[in-house]
Amino acid sequence: MAVAAIAVGVALGFAIHLINAAAFNEFSSAVKSLSGQADVQITGTEPTFDEAVYPLLAQLPEVAVASPVLEFAASLPDGRAPLKIVALDVFRAGFITPDLMGTPASADPADVLADDALFLSPAAQQWLGVQPGATVAFQVGTQPLPLRFVGGLQRARVGQRLGVMDIGAAQWRFGRVGQLSRVDLKLRDGVDRNAFQAALQARLQREHPGRFRVAQPNDADQESRNSNLSRAYRVNLSVLALVALFTGAFLVFSTQALSVMRRRSQFALLRVLGLERGRLLRQVLLEGLALGLVGALAGIAAGYGIAAAALHFFGGDLGAGYFAGVQPTVQFTPIGALVYFTLGVGVALLGCAAPAWEAARATPAVALKSGAGEVALARLAPAWPALACIAVAAALTQAPPVFELPLFGYLAIALLLIGGIALMPRIAALAFRTLHRWWQAATRTRPAAPAVPALTLARLANASGQAGVALGGVLSSFSLMVAMAIMVASFRVSVDNWILQVLPADLYARTAAGGATAGLTPREQEAIRAAPGIARAEFMRLASVSLAPQRPNVVLMARDLDPAHPERTVVLVGAAAVRPAGNLLPPAWVSEAMADLYRIKPGDTLPLPLRGAPRPFFVAGIWRDYARSTGAVQITRDDYRRLTGDADVSDAALWLAKGVTVGDAQAALKRLPFGAALDITAPTAIRALSLKIFDRSFAVTYLLEAIAIVIGLFGVAATFSAQTLARAKEFGMLRHVGVTRGQVLGILALEGGALTALGIGTGFALGWAISLVLVHVVNPQSFHWTMEMHYPWPLLGAVAGALLLAAMLTALVAGRQALSGGPIRAVREDW
Repeated sequence: MAVAAIAVGVALGFAIHLINAAAFNEFSSAVKSLSGQADVQITGTEPTFDEAVYPLLAQLPEVAVASPVLEFAASLPDGRAPLKIVALDVFRAGFITPDLMGTPASADPADVLADDALFLSPAAQQWLGVQPGATVAFQVGTQPLPLRFVGGLQRARVGQRLGVMDIGAAQWRFGRVGQLSRVDLKLRDGVDRNAFQAALQARLQREHPGRFRVAQPNDADQESRNSNLSRAYRVNLSVLALVALFTGAFLVFSTQALSVMRRRSQFALLRVLGLERGRLLRQVLLEGLALGLVGALAGIAAGYGIAAAALHFFGGDLGAGYFAGVQPTVQFTPIGALVYFTLGVGVALLGCAAPAWEAARATPAVALKSGAGEVALARLAPAWPALACIAVAAALTQAPPVFELPLFGYLAIALLLIGGIALMPRIAALAFRTLHRWWQAATRTRPAAPAVPALTLARLANASGQAGVALGGVLSSFSLMVAMAIMVASFRVSVDNWILQVLPADLYARTAAGGATAGLTPREQEAIRAAPGIARAEFMRLASVSLAPQRPNVVLMARDLDPAHPERTVVLVGAAAVRPAGNLLPPAWVSEAMADLYRIKPGDTLPLPLRGAPRPFFVAGIWRDYARSTGAVQITRDDYRRLTGDADVSDAALWLAKGVTVGDAQAALKRLPFGAALDITAPTAIRALSLKIFDRSFAVTYLLEAIAIVIGLFGVAATFSAQTLARAKEFGMLRHVGVTRGQVLGILALEGGALTALGIGTGFALGWAISLVLVHVVNPQSFHWTMEMHYPWPLLGAVAGALLLAAMLTALVAGRQALSGGPIRAVREDW
């Protein structure tokens, strides 16, 4: 079982490493393919900027070719996800991004420049289910836009959903005349790219402050931007996968400790016959090494198979959606395999170190005596090392993240586990001695007290070291399972409560499930307000802005909210900022993630790039947002419209008049001239969909949690089997003094139940402490949001019951095997 636990831990860790590496590499390659052979790229702090800068860049003497590019997510009707479209100047793009050049399916070369022509990657063709010559319907505002699928993008990455158009046609058809997303520059031979980049950045900053960014494709900022998008999720998955390996360390420790105790007299005899202490130490360590080698090798092979199967059947995003649109294939990484192989072997040696040291240091004369097993565990009695681990863990919970990862939080969890397990002998001694004294006092006046409870409690009270070892695997697996279950339940319930708070309206309407091309004009907004049965309507405009080149864009939400009472619309966290006298800046409310990532606090001034210039806002407060881990900021729609001139919206929240049913309101909205383009949803449906997405995102976490439970059950079985088999002489002596076979089995079942019950109680307390670290340290430092504690009592009770039953049954089965040899053979070594 120890080998199996090590193999499972290595397999899960290595598989998740391979999946994440393959998905991230493919995602980065897909991003790089869009840049082609560009030396320098000019982008904006907003999704688009004025194309007037393009001729200025094209005429620079250092520039050989300047290729204008317009990128956007084109909305699709019927609730489908948007399609990314890249619009190019084919006469320029061929020199820089030849992989994005479409190949017409017909013999008519004019399709390349046709105003309704669309080229699709193979993945997009398959996703849309179209053949060359078919029509693909997009949505611009509330109106349909049909485009002809005229050919494919044969050089697109596998799984990359992409469409390509002529840039002039895309600007006209999608209402983006005069706008660009970036300009790719190919420099002349001999031009220093770094010097050119610095000079151009300085010039653009001087002429257009805060509007443009100049970078080299695939530079450190771009790599960091891609990595930051999913790094916390990937690291947390890897840590969860290593939970099984961590549990395996304690299983190795418990099985090896009990094995060494069982063979103390054999080792002592070898020492008397001349075996050196160092050779005995190496022998026991080699046993642990053998366990680690077998488990690690099996884990590496299984991990590769798991990764290949997961990528084939489920893709590389593991349910979280970070790597949607790519189709990675598993690649064996020798360095990663070596790291996880070393972890597996190291865990086995670490678990075997203490038993090996004890076997080598034992005094032969003492070890030759029967019943000296408890003496070997006397060194586990001091409580100060365990208390020191717990104290250091408490201090580490106050440490800040390292590289935006909760490394000290993870270390605190490990120290809590080590400290809790190291305290088990003391806890077991205190609990069972107290219970034994109570039983003696309760049965003192009874002439025929039951023998089984008396013998069981007497043994547990006087063999607390062995009890502590036996409980190591139970405590580690159950406490980690409790901690993960509480963390996931807390997150899910907090998300559910948050959804109920942020969806106060009776109905919600939008023109498409996503994308940047659908929306409602002011006239259509007024038509919705005036629709029969609608008492009140609030609208929202979604956009994105870039505040740092190395981070993903921040979502900008312009909403109809009351600055005097923002709590009616958003879930505020903490106190609102007090506006200084004379501060007339427009207010903004930043999400918890944005406050952490950009070091923003209430009362600060936040510059937001709007309409080509940084506009200062007063940070009025921080709000909770579980939907966007990269950050979001809310401003009033009046301020957004005043600063940008953009009066369109993307979403509407609708309150119904008294007595109007949801069905009547939906019918009235559908009767509007643009009603067919509206996607109208009730809050209950949005809540159900959101929780479904949550469960899909945490599917891997649920799987890892289930594996931890299974390992815990096997750990209980392995621990109690080893302990029972190690006590064959004790059972033989009991049989000699008149204890029946049935009574011995009763003692074993009661011991298994009592030990496991103590392990469950202590494990819950330890798991609760670890869950506090997960909820209040690891989660905020990883994903930058807070949540309340919630406890999944039915799940915890079911797992506790399964562990208790497994321990009792295992003790009985192992006891039958230990008693099968007869009482004479059991004590033959003591003749």
